[in-house]
Amino acid sequence: MICLGACLLLAGCAGGHRSSPTPNQAAAEAPLTTPQPSPVATTAPVTAMDSDWVPPLFMSPEEEASYYVSRLADRRFVASYGDRDNRRPWYIAAERLGEIGLPAVPLLFARLNTSDAYEQMLVLYALQLATQDPQLMVRTRGDYVQLGVVLDPAYNDENVHIARQWWQQYAAVVNF
Repeated sequence: MICLGACLLLAGCAGGHRSSPTPNQAAAEAPLTTPQPSPVATTAPVTAMDSDWVPPLFMSPEEEASYYVSRLADRRFVASYGDRDNRRPWYIAAERLGEIGLPAVPLLFARLNTSDAYEQMLVLYALQLATQDPQLMVRTRGDYVQLGVVLDPAYNDENVHIARQWWQQYAAVVNF
């Protein structure tokens, strides 16, 4: 009888303890949702960290870049910033690829020939941002993909030409 009581006591103690999830476990259990613009007016830009779901366990910047390149064509993968009267789109994937920098550049150039004008516009925008990575700018002596008009599909052809010229000159240092 004493043994039975001790076993129940131990089982009760063991079953009541739960460790708090690690950030990666919490992210893995979080639902995949499309970011929705906040109804509250803000004056500061919404960062990608605030509004997108990032799959856990990226092993490298290249894997993270690959994920965001795959999201460029998704028109729902956008947040907004600005006040109520001056809302602006925040292109989450392109902005994150710009932050990733050098590891994203070859992946972006591989997507440059997409037939989707929206995706191509964001590839070009992400290239302009990513090629400003300080590690890459040292290799290119400060040169980066400098587009005239960004985020307007009407200028895609002109911007693709600029990006290809940059790639012809610097592909060797990117793939170094």
